[in-house]
Amino acid sequence: MNIQFKKGVLELFVLAMLKENDQYGYDISDHISKQISISPGTVYPILRKLKDEGIVTTYLSEQSSGPARKYYKLTDTGQKKFESMRKEWKEFISVTQYFLEGKHE
Repeated sequence: MNIQFKKGVLELFVLAMLKENDQYGYDISDHISKQISISPGTVYPILRKLKDEGIVTTYLSEQSSGPARKYYKLTDTGQKKFESMRKEWKEFISVTQYFLEGKHE
């Protein structure tokens, strides 16, 4: 898949996953990489950016086997950001289909 396409949607993918439930970075990265080819470290800069912007918060969760994991959770601002990005993405898909299906002639 074109790298520019991926860059355009990775943040939306992360937000969509966090909309479903709190998750830790590895799970997010692993799940996305099963759908599109990304390197393992791709998601972490996105998560840092989202945290810096107040879109997500983090908390540690103790595990019975192994070290505590850092979980990411959408804030109220993050919920709004996800809804806004989802709406924009749907509009983008609509315009893209318009051009790809030749309806612009």
